[in-house]
Amino acid sequence: MSDVVESISSKSRDMAQVEALLEQEGIRLDGNLDYTCGIFDDDGKLIATGSCFQNTLRCLAVSGSHQGEGLMNRIVSHLTEYQAMRGNFRLFLYTKVKASKFMSDLGFYEIARVDGKLVFMENRRNGFAGYCANLAKIRRDGERIGAIVMNANPFTLGHRHLVEQAAAENDVVHLFVLSEEAGPIPFAVRKQLVQAGVADLPNVVCYDSDAYMISSATFPSYFLKDADEVIQTQAALDLAVFEKIAKTLGIQRRYVGEEPNSHTTSLYNQVMAKQMPQMGLECCIIPRLCTNGQIISASTVRQAIHDGQLEAVRDMLPPSTYAYFAGAEGEKTVAALKAATNLIHH
Repeated sequence: MSDVVESISSKSRDMAQVEALLEQEGIRLDGNLDYTCGIFDDDGKLIATGSCFQNTLRCLAVSGSHQGEGLMNRIVSHLTEYQAMRGNFRLFLYTKVKASKFMSDLGFYEIARVDGKLVFMENRRNGFAGYCANLAKIRRDGERIGAIVMNANPFTLGHRHLVEQAAAENDVVHLFVLSEEAGPIPFAVRKQLVQAGVADLPNVVCYDSDAYMISSATFPSYFLKDADEVIQTQAALDLAVFEKIAKTLGIQRRYVGEEPNSHTTSLYNQVMAKQMPQMGLECCIIPRLCTNGQIISASTVRQAIHDGQLEAVRDMLPPSTYAYFAGAEGEKTVAALKAATNLIHH
């Protein structure tokens, strides 16, 4: 057996072996991978593999006939070194519950779990605890405290409507903007437009989500059986993390927008509506805002900008968002949107 952990090109014939080994261990090949490696036996058969996507480790597997030989340790060490080479020192992974103890032994620490499904882990002992401690330092108290988590891709009048509703019903609203870079509109721009769009609401406080509020781009689907289970498990894990943040900030309720046209968001909302009361939290689902009989949608705005039709969606945007995309400051972002080939999931 070779001692070498080899990189495997996504176009290599060896990817068929990667897929077969993963399937053997009850894992599907993830669609979001940017690096894959493996260990082969003396006959050229793949016996261990692992991959990365951004700052996550994923698709980790060792052949059943070679478990207990330290192969996973070597795969994780290799991936950690590879990530360090490209500047990623904070690493995250999702693993099956039964494998979480082993990953703990390799230097990963639990953030949250969905029992029977998966565990979300990171390689910093006090990473999530430190994030919560920093939130606690800037905590603002009140009798009624709400929260919103949004991608705001970009910030529309629909988002503004949701924030206004929460602001009117609470003394403090904690507004978390998903920090992950997962599309042509950079996080810094998304956050800038959110802050500009709510600047007149003094009881709204904006935060970065850091890596702890989970987006569909980083959430793994590779060891869950079907699309609905992926959505339901992601929602449950998101809530397990959010529950801890809510306790830190004294949050009592979370506001989400109704989504009649998206099965994914609708199912996500159903999970939240069912599970949040069990956590002592209220789930407030707010009807979507419409203009000229059309639901205001960030994806509609992105498509219009892609097509050079910003004016067509002007009535969906706060003045600050429109000004950004119409002006010189937004030229690079507009160019990125026009060059994008898939705007539905970004």
